[in-house]
Amino acid sequence: MTVCEEISALLQARKLAVLATQIDGQPHASLMAFTPIKGIRRLVLATYRTTRKYESLRKDGRVALLIGSGIEPFEQQRAGLVITAHGQITDVPCDAHQLALAAHIERHPEFEDFFTSADCALLNMEVSAYQLVTSSDEVRWCYLESLLSAKDS
Repeated sequence: MTVCEEISALLQARKLAVLATQIDGQPHASLMAFTPIKGIRRLVLATYRTTRKYESLRKDGRVALLIGSGIEPFEQQRAGLVITAHGQITDVPCDAHQLALAAHIERHPEFEDFFTSADCALLNMEVSAYQLVTSSDEVRWCYLESLLSAKDS
């Protein structure tokens, strides 16, 4: 299995992640529900527009999203398998909003009222790279730009 296939499988198996943002040099971490869109290229998240997290994302959309052991319930974990998605977050564009919202609700029906509330911002994370850690001495990377350019060749 390739590193990107392992990442894809983990994204399908996990539903929660820790989002790392920063505002004025101060790091901030938030537990988030996420939904993969377009394979491993895009992730959808949601937050209230009144949060510190949303304020920091408006100032600087660069983020890291930690997905893996210790975040999900113990019985769903695979020891030592952690990925970090690196990328940029923006609001989901109007023309993609309904599709992204439907996918996010389908994956997380327990949050439908939150996702559809007037103050909820639906967020689009364009992933540039994933770091896959399978043990303390095995770290592999998947750079999405190189995958896209290989498809164009």
